[in-house]
Amino acid sequence: MNELDRHKFIFLCGLHRSGTSPLFQLLRKHPEISGFHDTGVPEDEGQHLQTVFLPGKAYGGPGRFGLMPEAHLTEESDLVTQENRQKLFKEWSRHWDLSKPYLLEKSPPNLIRTRFLQSVFPESYFIVIVRHPVAVSLATWKWARCSLESLTEHWLRCHGLFELDHPYLHHVLVIKYEELIRATEATLEQIYRFVGLHPNFTAPLSPSGNDRYFNAWQKLSVDSKGQAAFRHVVAKYENEVRRYGYSLADCGSVIPAGRPFEWVQGIHRHDMKLTTN
Repeated sequence: MNELDRHKFIFLCGLHRSGTSPLFQLLRKHPEISGFHDTGVPEDEGQHLQTVFLPGKAYGGPGRFGLMPEAHLTEESDLVTQENRQKLFKEWSRHWDLSKPYLLEKSPPNLIRTRFLQSVFPESYFIVIVRHPVAVSLATWKWARCSLESLTEHWLRCHGLFELDHPYLHHVLVIKYEELIRATEATLEQIYRFVGLHPNFTAPLSPSGNDRYFNAWQKLSVDSKGQAAFRHVVAKYENEVRRYGYSLADCGSVIPAGRPFEWVQGIHRHDMKLTTN
């Protein structure tokens, strides 16, 4: 059997600051999984360890890459060739332990390249982690030099592209960062069951991973300099964000299914004296 065909591939997908790194570190501890380690590249991301396709930084980097149409790769890409399949496996294999049956790779642009990766490695499992757009945007804002509006648009664009790609994938599991930090063991069990492995549990993650970003977002909503930006982003994107079970207007709440946006606006008129007009 060809060396490449002896393995199953696990691709971890999620935007920068969505929790891909802590989940990657947990998964690569499993005795049957090999994940990149001590490679010398940022966060041991496979996008930086190959020459087949361009990394996210070529399209603007964090908070920007998904806004470039050419960054979205599918099975229709000219890069899907047998030669590139062998080349990519060879380049990544330098950093994997090939004695292990499962090979793990994570890079944020994977979120919009699942169909491409599946075409190159048919025996692929995709684990997609989604985190509240407030936490992702504020965590990225510090070093991406993008506006909050642009970062929110990027979050929605990338997850929207994944939604379009999802039906084409054979093996995909979507989890939320909030579930991972609230119930680490149960979430890991779900992941291992999905890929066909016995559980291998480690210490739980901190359940307060979003707290500082939610606090900062609330302060922004009443800050004299940031209030206008807050209102604008909420008014423009709240309805779209709610489709994913999140809220920009009240990021700490669970929005009941089917409730109109006016319900959220009413909360803030009453509790925070804010409007989104």
